[in-house]
Amino acid sequence: MTEKIDSAENNVVDMLLSRNVEEVIDFDSMILDTQKRVWGSLKTGYEYSGVVNESDTYLRKHVFCKLDMVVLYVDLVGSTTMALELPPEKIAIIISSFSQEMGSVIRQHHGYVLKFVGDAVIGYFVAENDSLLTTANAVNCAKSMISVIQKGINPILNQYDYPDLKVKIGVDFGQNIIVRYGADKVNSHVDLIGPVMNISAKIQSMAKPNQILIGSDVYDRLHPNSQKEYKQIIWKNDEWKYRSRLSGEIYKVYEFEG
Repeated sequence: MTEKIDSAENNVVDMLLSRNVEEVIDFDSMILDTQKRVWGSLKTGYEYSGVVNESDTYLRKHVFCKLDMVVLYVDLVGSTTMALELPPEKIAIIISSFSQEMGSVIRQHHGYVLKFVGDAVIGYFVAENDSLLTTANAVNCAKSMISVIQKGINPILNQYDYPDLKVKIGVDFGQNIIVRYGADKVNSHVDLIGPVMNISAKIQSMAKPNQILIGSDVYDRLHPNSQKEYKQIIWKNDEWKYRSRLSGEIYKVYEFEG
């Protein structure tokens, strides 16, 4: 009986995760478009169109709502070194291009760009009715980010003898509340507040260059086949002290191994 139940549950998961089969991203086109935009930025000063406004509109419609979502932090590694070695205008173009390209990947995976913070990008994926599909979108987004950097951005930077970009990515799932700082419904700043915002940032800070780390609440919502791509991190000493709010035990973190 247990085997039949497990099989039925897996079939449901398979069905949920296959809803967007027809929306498979054309990865080759994504890479080509990235290269064109980055080249245009470096060569002709091409300026990107904004991607944050969609998030702002969504958040203002749901002020003070509590929503389950996946939060993704992607941080550029080595930007301080680049700042010392390259002209300021070139650094500005590289970081701007990086941020906008990461924002584009987030949108293509059905997420929103919350904000650009220096050389980091914060995205979120709202789990309105389906946390399984949402977590799948978020982790696939993280994988695409690495590929876009390695196959799309870096080859163009190499043509100008600029160093390769590397990133650290942290992903976690949980509930956030949307807050508005002020009575002005149109102009007052809106943002997300919740433990998942902090934990995803902490997870990202523990990642190595070009490493994707996910929290246990993300891992537990992945399809069993996808879980096989991840390995739990065994922390040494006291480098990771954060505990699950539910169990009180050290919160598990997993690394993507592919």
